[in-house]
Amino acid sequence: MSHILILGGDGYLGWPTAMYFSKRGYDVTVVDNYFRRNACTELDVGMLYPVPTLIERAKNWYEHTGKEIKVVIGDLTNPEIMRSLFKGDFEYSWAINNNFSGIPNTVIHYAEQPSAPYSLINYQYANITITNNLLVTNNLIFALRDFSRDTHVVHVGTMGEYGTPNIDIEEGWLEIEHKSRKDRFLFPRQASSLYHTTKIMDTDLMWFGVRMWDLRITDLMQGPVYGLETEDSVIDERLRTIFNYDEIFGTILNRFIVQAIVAYPLTVYGKGGQTRGYLNINDTLQCVHKAAETHAKKGQLRIFNQIMETFSANELAEKVQDIGRKLGYQVKIDHLENPRKEAEEHYYNPTYQGLIEIGVKPHYLTDEILEGMFRVVEKYKDNIRRDVIFKGIKW
Repeated sequence: MSHILILGGDGYLGWPTAMYFSKRGYDVTVVDNYFRRNACTELDVGMLYPVPTLIERAKNWYEHTGKEIKVVIGDLTNPEIMRSLFKGDFEYSWAINNNFSGIPNTVIHYAEQPSAPYSLINYQYANITITNNLLVTNNLIFALRDFSRDTHVVHVGTMGEYGTPNIDIEEGWLEIEHKSRKDRFLFPRQASSLYHTTKIMDTDLMWFGVRMWDLRITDLMQGPVYGLETEDSVIDERLRTIFNYDEIFGTILNRFIVQAIVAYPLTVYGKGGQTRGYLNINDTLQCVHKAAETHAKKGQLRIFNQIMETFSANELAEKVQDIGRKLGYQVKIDHLENPRKEAEEHYYNPTYQGLIEIGVKPHYLTDEILEGMFRVVEKYKDNIRRDVIFKGIKW
């Protein structure tokens, strides 16, 4: 049985990923320090519904499936905690079988501060973002170097590394001809936040580890994710993932759905021409699974652009408005002064065929998908706090 180690296993993507692999027979261990939950409490931003602790989630999963997800609570910026995951000298916070699962065949790395606005609240939050994200990644590559160079890492990066260049965005790499000579380089990157800058540094750290120590790494350049229901969470609402709708941790489509339901004008920044690549949460699960199944070669940094379709902010707002009105909501769109320093109209043409070629079957943003999101969110309408939706963090 293949052992999957999920770093950041309590998060929006981490917990659904744990269930997805467990259901398919993998031996799953998750690690988290509740960074996201603690940040939400500190900043007083609301979650749509209460979420059980990671240990309680693992127990609920076992009750429904008979399958065990081992839980480790720990801060991965501490190098000794990271190294213990490969040496076996740690204790599970909850497990029926406490036996060490052995060195993981695959590590799925989500364990990072994931928010651009958070990274620019002030210098203190910028420092937290930089130290957390880079220390976790650096601790991981050194643990791999010292204990398991054959373990495959699937790292979830971001399309935001590329920025919005005035050329087509290739999947991670670019062939360059200069003064009659050719070479292959990482695609030029120009992040628009400190969070995205740390993700560029992640890629550089991993590329260093690949070149120096022949590590095996797949870096998934992921666009904004939407959705909250997966095939596993429908078993029991206690298995649903964390869902934020605030400006700091909520992704744009998730925010728009919540705003529509409570008659809060949809917060489109500036002209609304900002175009990005998006994907359904169920496709994130497919992508990491297919990446883990196929794995990178020894000494390879394999990069995929993890998106399924592109939309502008205006296009998303109009889709939500149309479906909301169909369901009886009075949905208005408000173009706010843009609190972010970003291009509001730009060229955007990324390549994203690699994951489809290894077997991912996309879910597209249909009216049915949007209606389904409305139906789930409206069950928790009374929990929505209008005061946390927009705080106007600027940079």
